[in-house]
Amino acid sequence: MTNRPAYPPPQHIAGAVAPRQPVDADVIILSMERAEETIAAIASARAQQGVSKHVWIVDQGSSDIAMARLRAAVQGAPDATLVRLDRNHGVAGGRNRATALGRARIVFALDNDAEFATPDTLARAVAAMDAAPHLGAIACRILVHSTGQDDLSSWGYPKGLLPRSAEAFDAATFVGAGHALRRADFETAGGYDDALFFAWEEYDLALRLINMGRTIRYRGDIAVRHKVSAEARVAWTGTRWFHFVRNRLYIAMKHGASPAALLPRFLAYQAKGARNGVVLQGLRAAPAALALAHRFRPAPGTEHLYGHTETSRAYLARTDAAHRGTPLQRLKREVLSGL
Repeated sequence: MTNRPAYPPPQHIAGAVAPRQPVDADVIILSMERAEETIAAIASARAQQGVSKHVWIVDQGSSDIAMARLRAAVQGAPDATLVRLDRNHGVAGGRNRATALGRARIVFALDNDAEFATPDTLARAVAAMDAAPHLGAIACRILVHSTGQDDLSSWGYPKGLLPRSAEAFDAATFVGAGHALRRADFETAGGYDDALFFAWEEYDLALRLINMGRTIRYRGDIAVRHKVSAEARVAWTGTRWFHFVRNRLYIAMKHGASPAALLPRFLAYQAKGARNGVVLQGLRAAPAALALAHRFRPAPGTEHLYGHTETSRAYLARTDAAHRGTPLQRLKREVLSGL
């Protein structure tokens, strides 16, 4: 059963209305300002070789000046489409709406400040998905654009796995800057949870894919280059820590954890927030997470994907918990460290 939502059609700005013929991959790029970086991401996606693809650029609130630049970059393109949404739906909601525009069997999400590392990156990601039906997602290696070194700010896995960044391994999640999903699995799982807005949306979807019996595979040989820009990121002193804490607690409750069982995690987050000067954000996150959990209703047909089976618990233990180290190491790495 698929769960394709019926979103209102966005405003078409430039490029093709739709692909002229079926394609292997839809590349989705969310945009909001950062026109120069977004145009480079679009060019990188359109230049991918060895696979048929269509590039969907979904704007969520750029200024008229930035939009004019994007329009000029996409105008007349037969393999790209620029649309504008009614408002900013966040990363989760934006990706849902971007994915719903296409029909390709593979969806590759590329951040608008990232580029494919090689001309055949997309082709190799599609081939890897096609060769392994059990794969629910491919997690790309994220490199710093200017140096080619690992982008540590985008490392979403246990630090114990960092020495294996050039290798391949099964994982409990994937990083949003560059990843591939199988459309059929994405729709069966119900897509991203719009309520998350941003932070942990990939982990939330990954849990449902794992509960479907799918594997999340990190591939160090399939990479994107990320233009790390501190000023362009949502500041920790703004709302980022609030979303980080709220969403992680909410996701745990969606999957059956009681608020009481989450108290140690909540206290650890407060310690980390106090260590980094954002404690008020963390305190606000708890009631917000409880409110989201109270309102949450699974998409029809996805009820069985919430909670953990014996198989999914074993998968998470093998791919995540086993690499996080001793309790003292976790305290230093995850609680006492900087944001």
